[in-house]
Amino acid sequence: MNTTIAWIDDVRRLTVIFKDRFSVPNLHMEPIIYWENKEKYFQTYIENQRDDTTIIIQFYEDLPIGETLILQWGEQHIPIFAGAIVRTKWFDNNYSAVDAILGAHCKESATTFAVWAPTAIHVKVRLDEQCYELQRQNRGVWNATVSGNWHGATYEYEVNINGKTILVNDPYAKAMLPNSEKGIVVDFSKLKQVDENNQFRPKPTSLQDAIIYELHVRDATIHPDSNVINNGKFLGLAEIGTTTKNGYSTALSYIKELGCTHVQLLPINDYARVDELNPTQNYNWGYDPLYFQVPEGSYSVVPENPFARINECKEMIGAFHREGISVILDVVLNHVYIMEESPFEKLVPGYYFRYHENGHLSNGTGVGNDIASERGMARAFILDTIDFWLKEYHVDGFRFDLMGAIDIETMRQIEEHCKEEPVPIMLLGEGWELSTALATEKKATSRNSAQLKSTRFFNDFFRDSLKGNLFHAGDTGYVNGNGRFLERLPGLVSGSAYNLFGSTFVSEVTQTVNYVECHDNHTLWDRLELTNKDTSEMDRKKMQQLATGITLLSQGVPFIHAGQEWFRSKFGEENSYISGDAINQLDWQKRALENESVEFVKSLIALRKKYNVFRMTSKDEINRRLHILETPNPVFGFTLLGDLEDFSIYVNPTKEQQPLQLPSPGNWKVNITNSPQKRWDERTIIGEYTFIDPLELVVLQKSRKVLASESPDFYVNIGGTRVE
Repeated sequence: MNTTIAWIDDVRRLTVIFKDRFSVPNLHMEPIIYWENKEKYFQTYIENQRDDTTIIIQFYEDLPIGETLILQWGEQHIPIFAGAIVRTKWFDNNYSAVDAILGAHCKESATTFAVWAPTAIHVKVRLDEQCYELQRQNRGVWNATVSGNWHGATYEYEVNINGKTILVNDPYAKAMLPNSEKGIVVDFSKLKQVDENNQFRPKPTSLQDAIIYELHVRDATIHPDSNVINNGKFLGLAEIGTTTKNGYSTALSYIKELGCTHVQLLPINDYARVDELNPTQNYNWGYDPLYFQVPEGSYSVVPENPFARINECKEMIGAFHREGISVILDVVLNHVYIMEESPFEKLVPGYYFRYHENGHLSNGTGVGNDIASERGMARAFILDTIDFWLKEYHVDGFRFDLMGAIDIETMRQIEEHCKEEPVPIMLLGEGWELSTALATEKKATSRNSAQLKSTRFFNDFFRDSLKGNLFHAGDTGYVNGNGRFLERLPGLVSGSAYNLFGSTFVSEVTQTVNYVECHDNHTLWDRLELTNKDTSEMDRKKMQQLATGITLLSQGVPFIHAGQEWFRSKFGEENSYISGDAINQLDWQKRALENESVEFVKSLIALRKKYNVFRMTSKDEINRRLHILETPNPVFGFTLLGDLEDFSIYVNPTKEQQPLQLPSPGNWKVNITNSPQKRWDERTIIGEYTFIDPLELVVLQKSRKVLASESPDFYVNIGGTRVE
């Protein structure tokens, strides 16, 4: 067997790798390239010998890709395969087929199969174990139309590539057998439709009105006290009217009552490490993506039926819509579970993933591979996936995992595609700077937010300012550090885009997603137990209420992790991605026990939804309506001037009662407070002097008696600097 291979690594370069130095031919002999099908020869010359077993050869003409090529060198006949050439601009320019309709498209009388495999020599489709030849078309697309009704048939591709014949699933598959064994042909006209005319699909006036609730499908209903019939399944989240044994709402009905406008679901596409036929044996958040256009089978009540998961997923989305809640999907379009096992790598080796200039794989994601979103067909797949979930499942938004590993142009095109939808589509993501092999100026990071005006960014500066640096377990912030980082609060509550208060995080107030807790890392409650272990449980609860309250009352879009409102704990587990139900499940018994805190958060959500001043959309409006108040350090206060009412919000991160002078005299209604004493004893403050209790967040409201265009002369005194 010939183990020597010649790789096409550039437009005019071959890299020939011999099994040992004794196999290297006489370098004075001239090798020649032979194209078998055309009986054509290509002249070459030896450029250099890189080491004992590696020879670099140059040639004069472009070589055909996906053809049988042989390097004839003396007595040796060496196969030539496409190598690093697939990562060149030349290859993308000549072989990308971004407008091709790929996948299996099924109708009653025939199914058309199309796959992009430009470096393959032959391609067949195995359809219910029958083989059909695909024909090579322009730019490396292979297709065939097979007569008959193939709805429900299994299929996979048989591909001859790099000297081997392999079986590979379709990356564009829309349905799968359990555990991703094979693809399934789908005629979607025969399956459930999601609100075909968008009758129930929420149509928010402005995405700035959004309040996002992050949820894992299984976590939401697996606890027995959810009293959901289909525990841990898509259909479990479609059930309404469920309650705990004590009558407190659970699952979908609870989310509806809480008042959040959007639910953000951790990945629901097909992922690894959970046996779909025995899902209780394993647990996973879903960040091990396998097939991006197939719903996850472990969330189906009938995983062995490939169509059940599709119908059930649609039923869940439809149920949210009927309750007036939009659905955001968490999409992991930055990496795959195991690159070598991915259909992308099998179909076009070396193309879909990012490499450094030295030929080493890029690993900015930290999981072994980075999808090269900047390449034509990788970008086309991402766009096709977004379009598919929008058109077939009617989802309302996407949260991009590790968005900083995706290039700006891809995100910009996603923005444009989403503008074609009949409802506003929420786009948000993790805009972190990652060490992926992509130039900094091309990454979809928060520092480049000015180039992505329709995309929102998770504000980790907001998070760390309130509770301490995420990566230092004992670090504290404003709510758990006795007012540490007070000087940052004006910038945070004003939307992190208003440079009057220092450096900005995003370019527009419509781009910040404010949060203090998400599925990653410790829950806020567990964090407070680490940073404030000598503090009483009641005081830690108040600290958490301060953090959640600031999140909900700041300009920007607030984001709440499911259970945050009732002090969700993962028992100190920092990274619970495979930790099982005992750690991850939403504890509905605890929801009942902490109903008072739930009501506090519910009231904040209702306030935010009722008054526009909590949801401003421009820096000019914020400049007119939001003013920072002078308060005793480290108490923080700000006022919002509405058209008919004014609001003054104060936060006391200390364990001492503090005096307050309100911005103007009058009758100030205590609208919301987490202070039990004030909640029952003091509903109105008359005059301009009062007190704020230890670890209290209070919202005061007063009817306006001046024109909406007027505003008092407030001023800031932070760090000794007066700002008029």
